[in-house]
Amino acid sequence: MADEPSDSAASVVPAAGRRSRTRLLALIAVTVFALDLVTKLVVVATIEPAENIRTLGGLLYLTNYRNTGAAFSFAEGATVVFSLIAVVIAVVIVRVARRLFSPGWAVALGLVLGGALGNLVDRVFRDPGFLRGGVVDFLSVFGPNGQVWPIFNVADSSIVCGGILGAVLAIRGIEFDGSRGKDPRTDDDGPEPA
Repeated sequence: MADEPSDSAASVVPAAGRRSRTRLLALIAVTVFALDLVTKLVVVATIEPAENIRTLGGLLYLTNYRNTGAAFSFAEGATVVFSLIAVVIAVVIVRVARRLFSPGWAVALGLVLGGALGNLVDRVFRDPGFLRGGVVDFLSVFGPNGQVWPIFNVADSSIVCGGILGAVLAIRGIEFDGSRGKDPRTDDDGPEPA
């Protein structure tokens, strides 16, 4: 009986040191989704289509544009395909969340999930119809109407930032569980001689 507390204590210590980051992922995804939704509602209610509002001395223009393509107006007309891709991404992220212990991956996946869901809501509920709706884009940098850089929104920015963070984490060898993957420059016997 005296051995029972030490066995249970030993099993609790690793669990306490490795906390699941599912809540962090969910918090970031919900925050991005809400921010994206609110900004789009404000844009639709206050800015006329194709109107450009110059801000920050011309560094940023606010507009009201409907995008039927992917992020930054890429591949316009493929709305159904991007809608289905967003659904697949959301399902994969939710499934991965159960084994997520890395705060960096939680942030990256939360940004991607929130952005994907934000744009998916537009594709489902906006005209011209189910899975074909135009995403509300409203940020144009360095010039009006996307003359210098394609028009985008909060969801697009989150997807790109999450993707970049995920790429950095993958390059650094950080796994979803927070561990570091094996360095390809080393073998089982140690580092290769220089």
